[in-house]
Amino acid sequence: MTPRLESLVIRHTLRLPLPAGPGTGPAGPAAGQGAVAARQFDAALLSVGFKLSAELLERLSQLTQETVVPLAARTLATVRELVGDHVEHNAYFIDFPANVPDTFDFWTQCITEALTHDAATRDRTLTQLSTGVVDLLTLPSYGNPQHSYAELLAAHHELIAATGDRLTVLHRGGTLDEEVAALYLALACSSTPLGEEGLRDLAVLAGACVDAPQPAAIPIRENRAVVNRARLDAGADLLLDTVTDVLRLACALSDGDVTLATPTRLRALSRPVRRALLAGLDAVVSAAPAKLADVGAHREAFKRLGERLHPHEYPRWPHAAQVFAVARGEQQARSLAGRVEELLEAKDVTGAARLLTTAPGRLFRSLDRLLRAATTEQERDAVLAAAAQVAPQVSGRVLLSVREHLQNRTGQATSRRFFVNRAGGAWVTADSRAPLPSAGRRQLLDALDEELRRRLPESGQLLIDPALLDVALPLSGRATAAGLGVLPRGSRSPVDGDLLRFFVWWKESRHTTDFDLSALLLDAKYRTVCWLSYTELTQAEGEHSGDVTQAPEGAAEFINLRLGAVRGSFIVPQVHIYSGEGFEQVEESFFGFMLRESEQLGRPFEARTVRMKSELRGPGRVALPLAFQRDQDGSWHAKWLHLYLKGRPQANRVEENRVSVATLLRGIVEREHLTVRYLTELLADRVTSTLWDGRTVPDGPVTFIGLERPEGLHPDSRVVTPENLRDLIPA
Repeated sequence: MTPRLESLVIRHTLRLPLPAGPGTGPAGPAAGQGAVAARQFDAALLSVGFKLSAELLERLSQLTQETVVPLAARTLATVRELVGDHVEHNAYFIDFPANVPDTFDFWTQCITEALTHDAATRDRTLTQLSTGVVDLLTLPSYGNPQHSYAELLAAHHELIAATGDRLTVLHRGGTLDEEVAALYLALACSSTPLGEEGLRDLAVLAGACVDAPQPAAIPIRENRAVVNRARLDAGADLLLDTVTDVLRLACALSDGDVTLATPTRLRALSRPVRRALLAGLDAVVSAAPAKLADVGAHREAFKRLGERLHPHEYPRWPHAAQVFAVARGEQQARSLAGRVEELLEAKDVTGAARLLTTAPGRLFRSLDRLLRAATTEQERDAVLAAAAQVAPQVSGRVLLSVREHLQNRTGQATSRRFFVNRAGGAWVTADSRAPLPSAGRRQLLDALDEELRRRLPESGQLLIDPALLDVALPLSGRATAAGLGVLPRGSRSPVDGDLLRFFVWWKESRHTTDFDLSALLLDAKYRTVCWLSYTELTQAEGEHSGDVTQAPEGAAEFINLRLGAVRGSFIVPQVHIYSGEGFEQVEESFFGFMLRESEQLGRPFEARTVRMKSELRGPGRVALPLAFQRDQDGSWHAKWLHLYLKGRPQANRVEENRVSVATLLRGIVEREHLTVRYLTELLADRVTSTLWDGRTVPDGPVTFIGLERPEGLHPDSRVVTPENLRDLIPA
């Protein structure tokens, strides 16, 4: 468990937990001999784009060699996986990006080789040729690299180091127990929902921290379910507020979906667990009978839960039995949503707004509809007054979400509605809603700004890295993906370098699986310029590394682009599932991009040049991790998408989804996201803020907001980086 916990801390914080005990280890000649091992450790990290901070290097040098060496081995394995260097990236064409053939010439070569193969292959190929259509997958030399990974390495010159190579600093942490406890509290108390990986990591941390200090409150219910499972295993009291908390806990006990977005097959539960869940339900309902109304939203799931809990065997908890009576329709419990709908149908907007004050978050999510439904000035004033009354009770995440929604409600005839579900599925449609009253919209925006400003802490001196100002606020952990250098959906980040290289790596689990890496190039009006894929191996802009069609031991594909030669305004890399397992079924899959200078040479994959590596875990058959946009001055920036298209069950290709991709890209590019810049501007009249020059840091404590923690910060400084960007969201 210790190595796993250590790895979690490094991945989430870029801090290295240090062994507990005396600083120099055992007394004697071995003390301090870790200096040589620490320098070797630092050199090994540099080969994959990481380094030790000066403080961490000094501390490791004080330890024994026997302590440093295993710590270095574990850490190196973690960061190599973080950047994608833990696997072999073997390109189909051994000289890639050099000597990539024309697509038609390559296919012709594969057919020619098939005709000189064994008799059966020759006859099958001749038969196909007679019909005018040849299945490339039947050709022996197509789809499988004809060389080993060692041969590919031998064919490439060593990478020449450049000042622009990525260098990620690992900082000194406390003891493992201290770091694990701090990370547990940070994830458990998150004010925004965690992504899939975050929930898995929280489950591990919760199990390890049962006896450690516990959070005073857990605002996100999915997090609460994960923590409750660990508390149940340890015999501690459960944190339950609604009947749905119990349902989420049952899903967690079955290793299911605690978000309740997808059905969970509930497992049989032991008697002690059944008693604990029934007692929890009984306590919730007896304290607040109105919470029975929550059952209707998940009626079928509660029926299945009742089949597992056997409430009839426990008459001492009658209120728990009511939950399942409501689920079966034997008892009525009117929901708040139903009562609101009745009032709106009766055109009683004022009554609906008054009723929704009992659920502040839902009121704020309904403001757009209520304002559109209001037909008189008095009704609009009643809605605005209700919002002002409950605003202090609404979570900061909801306030920010509504603020972003309202700033995009411009009412223009060309406006589009952009939708993204929890899993990253997205679609765009024309906005057919009536415009909001301009005065009411402006009044709401001002009120939201004032409420958010009131909640932001007095931060003393604020030191801001300009590179983070255009990063979108992480209103949900599901708006990003696990990995290195990944930013939330809607963020903008600069891209510097001559060559832009995408990569995808996947390993099939049980069935032959073919992923295809492609790149679509669009002009300023979102029209297709060209694309690179297995059907277009070369273009003026760059090269495709070749189509690999199966991955029993893992497979990689690359696209190399010369940014100066790109004819369009947008580059949209995509990963298509041509056949086989989905992104969530394969054993492992990830996407990333590298930046390098043209004279650097090197292998197709070089860890030091990787700027981003993100896991591919979504429900669709086409992944859109991010896009690249050319600015008016000719420079490029990345626009982060984290989207999945449904696609087709088989044979997805870039040519066939050009229109849908362009429509989605336009929807997210033209949407105005709330960014770090918005929050820092709210603080402008309350704190002293300084843009960081990238070199010097103040002597005293500051609140630093940037892409990476700089060295030399005062130890009492508060640091916010992409790893803990959620900490900026006010409670």
